[in-house]
Amino acid sequence: MNSKTINEIRKKTQLDKESALQKVFELMLIGVKVKNPELLHIRGMVSCGKNVKIDLNVIIEGDVRLGDNVSIGANSILRDCTIGKGTMINPYSLVEGSVIGENCFVGPYGRIRPDVSVGDHVSIGNFVEIKNSNIASKCRINHLSFIGDSDLAEQVTIGAGVITCNHDGAGINRTIIEQEAYVGSGCNLVAPLKINANATIASGSTITEEVAADTLAIARSRQVEIKNWKRQKLRR
Repeated sequence: MNSKTINEIRKKTQLDKESALQKVFELMLIGVKVKNPELLHIRGMVSCGKNVKIDLNVIIEGDVRLGDNVSIGANSILRDCTIGKGTMINPYSLVEGSVIGENCFVGPYGRIRPDVSVGDHVSIGNFVEIKNSNIASKCRINHLSFIGDSDLAEQVTIGAGVITCNHDGAGINRTIIEQEAYVGSGCNLVAPLKINANATIASGSTITEEVAADTLAIARSRQVEIKNWKRQKLRR
């Protein structure tokens, strides 16, 4: 690479940087609170409501729309998404190709993949991944869970470490969870599957069949204790 090419690259980089900063300053002029203008990277179009706050090292790509009082945490990535008023995207989260309602929170370390619709007052905890799903209002999806190809009605609670097993090796299947169902921590929900309204799934269960409304489903082995068990010693 010759010196002329290097200078052209430097010039283009400088122009791109100036253009990006101009977009940031335009946001600040309408009242967006940007922690550090040089550490907000806008690579598309963004529209903001009132009292929006954006922390350090945020990347915005594609068409992004932020409602009033939205807060975006440090090191988050927003791509082609709409975020409703009063919602907080906590640090290190990725939201792409999805719509999030009002007064929700995501993360930290949340991942909202394309084709996700989230209602209002929804809690999506740390290290939660959601894919191609509809999450109705007032649901709670706690930490370390994967919800894929699912439809959750209002006020569903998903405990920590719950997985929707949506792929059977040949195709993708959906999970349907009706209103006010409660799924305990560490459960595997094997799709295709329906959990009816007000059902409770005991922690640690692997569910493969439809669960009736207003029932408790337990699908785990009974605990067994063997007395005077001597563990084999490691050979050194």
